Amino acid sequence: MTRPFLALAALAIACALPPALAQSVAGAASAPADDTLFRDLGGRAGIDAIVGDFVPRLATDPRLGEFFKNSNRAHLEQMLAEQFCAVAGGGCRYSGLPMAQAHRDMDISKGDFNALVEVLQASMEARHVPFATQNRLLARLAPMHRDIVTDH
Repeated sequence: MTRPFLALAALAIACALPPALAQSVAGAASAPADDTLFRDLGGRAGIDAIVGDFVPRLATDPRLGEFFKNSNRAHLEQMLAEQFCAVAGGGCRYSGLPMAQAHRDMDISKGDFNALVEVLQASMEARHVPFATQNRLLARLAPMHRDIVTDH
């Protein structure tokens, strides 16, 4: 199996968690016990570098570009950096909209979500984030799947 497939499989498994367990994981993701993942991502500077690579890739990805064509890139980068920092245990507070509200009426499919994960992985690889660290971040982000995918 390829590394992207393994990470997508791990994300799919996390997304298939029973709702009660997913809520538990989501709660844990918002208040990690330590900052190890944050440090492994390179701290805020590392997260900013990942996001700085990620957002332009999203805008130019043929599968996802349409979703981001009218977005305020600076705001999007700020929200993603806050969110990644918060779920990684960096002590940041995410100030954006709840995921369900932010993605309402966007008709995001599972395929769209998986494509976004692939692009995020490419950005983390470009920043030399170790594969195990990538998977740990993806596992913490996975519970958001239920609030983002609206086109079932």
